[in-house]
Amino acid sequence: MSLQMVTVGNNISLIQPGFSLMNFDGQVFFFGQKGWPKRSCPTGVFHFDVKHNHLRLKPAVFSKDSCYLPPLRYPATCTFKGSVESEKYEYIIHGGKTPNNELSDKIYIMSVVCKNNKKVTFRCTEKDLVGDVPEARYGHSIDVVYSRGKRMGVLFGGRSYMAPTQRTTEKWNSVTDCLPHVFLVDFEFGCATSYVLPELQDGLSFHVSIAKNDTVYILGGHSLASDIRPTNLYRIRVDLPLGSPAVNCSLLPGGISVSSAILTQTNNDEFVIVGGYQLENQKRMVCHTVSLEDNDIKICEMETPDWTPDIKHSKIWFGSSMGNGTVFLGIPGDNKQAVSEAFYFYMLKCSEDGMNEDQKTLANSQTSTEDPGDSTPLEDSEEFCFSAEANSFDGDDEFDTYNEEDEEDESVTGYWITCCPTCDVDINTWVPFYSTELNKPAMIYCSHGDGHWVHAQCMDLAERTLIHLSEGSNKYYCNEHVEIARSLQTPKRVLPFKKPPMKPIRKRGSGKVLTPAKKSFLRRLFD
Repeated sequence: MSLQMVTVGNNISLIQPGFSLMNFDGQVFFFGQKGWPKRSCPTGVFHFDVKHNHLRLKPAVFSKDSCYLPPLRYPATCTFKGSVESEKYEYIIHGGKTPNNELSDKIYIMSVVCKNNKKVTFRCTEKDLVGDVPEARYGHSIDVVYSRGKRMGVLFGGRSYMAPTQRTTEKWNSVTDCLPHVFLVDFEFGCATSYVLPELQDGLSFHVSIAKNDTVYILGGHSLASDIRPTNLYRIRVDLPLGSPAVNCSLLPGGISVSSAILTQTNNDEFVIVGGYQLENQKRMVCHTVSLEDNDIKICEMETPDWTPDIKHSKIWFGSSMGNGTVFLGIPGDNKQAVSEAFYFYMLKCSEDGMNEDQKTLANSQTSTEDPGDSTPLEDSEEFCFSAEANSFDGDDEFDTYNEEDEEDESVTGYWITCCPTCDVDINTWVPFYSTELNKPAMIYCSHGDGHWVHAQCMDLAERTLIHLSEGSNKYYCNEHVEIARSLQTPKRVLPFKKPPMKPIRKRGSGKVLTPAKKSFLRRLFD
């Protein structure tokens, strides 16, 4: 194993935790930048060109019949053959987070339609699902199994936001484990079916999955409910007869406790597990080999690379597999220096030999670092905010250079919205204001019309008021709609005012009492 530092020539700010790398016939492509794509590269997919340990990102091109592919972080990705007879591989992308921290439930299929010496043209299609459609999620896995001349996608794990009925103002951005259901997805007909297996009791995310033939192995992962990284190793087998599919699960010995690890394939039946975490505040510095032979799996510890002091002392790390036994790693830069990069990057080569693409086993590992909203501050690096410099795209003259005025507004929906004309909440400058805020601004739901979210700080809400509103189902109206809401309220019923009776007037010198009527009659008589 060899470790080498990589310098990034341009657009280093695009490479942040949660990205994915896709390998098409030896060419690596970057996907999942943080922030919406720029006008100079509307697709958000870049050629990952590494030469002499120097990295350059070149914008990729999509065909005119492609659908829009948003930049998604922490999605589930895997390769599969375009058809059973075809030798051409395509990529499946499911779920993930948008730049607004919304979760996607869509499935995209990426394929190469044209390739020459200068550029690669992709086609992206969106696949609609029916049946037991998996909910939007991230940090999960998707793999493809082959049985009896058929193929089927296997989706498992991940995290999703709490249901709207369970959210409160204080915990509106909380996430939870997805149910431990296994989904079979038919990519030809768009049908999805959910299976409940008794061996799978807890939801897992950021685990490692390996698929070979009709079997998927699930290794490691993290459970939010129990806050553990179990050593369980699951084997899921899928049989695809003419009738209904048969799915069974077995619990195997020999698992390891790890989450957010990177899996790379070194040969047809051997893989290497790199990185990840073994405790909530401790990186996992050892590496393991995974061997698949004769329908059996073996996991053994291997010799660790010569980690640099920066990697050893960093609290977090992240990355993705480049294919062919190579891993791309990143660690935060040293903020103590006057001029420091946001991240430093390395390439770890686990095998010097290339792989046989004709007999390639499909492998999948989740994102290389866990999400900050659901984990400890030591593990998460997703919301580390560094100033993004406006770098131009080097290389081909056909691409326009980046212009800051071309930057699209990222505040559309979700956490980073413009909730009112005076809203100044920005993803790059926002700092916690309330004690209940962790790494995202506290929001409160306005009940006007169909309802919408606004930032509590922009509404000048006291923290005591914010907590009070989160404890119940009280309706709240933002500053812009409170007057409209009042005018729409039905006036409360007011009881008629009762006048108190007048006291009788007594005439001096007599014991008789003059009533008001008699008094008025006497006045008219004497006048």
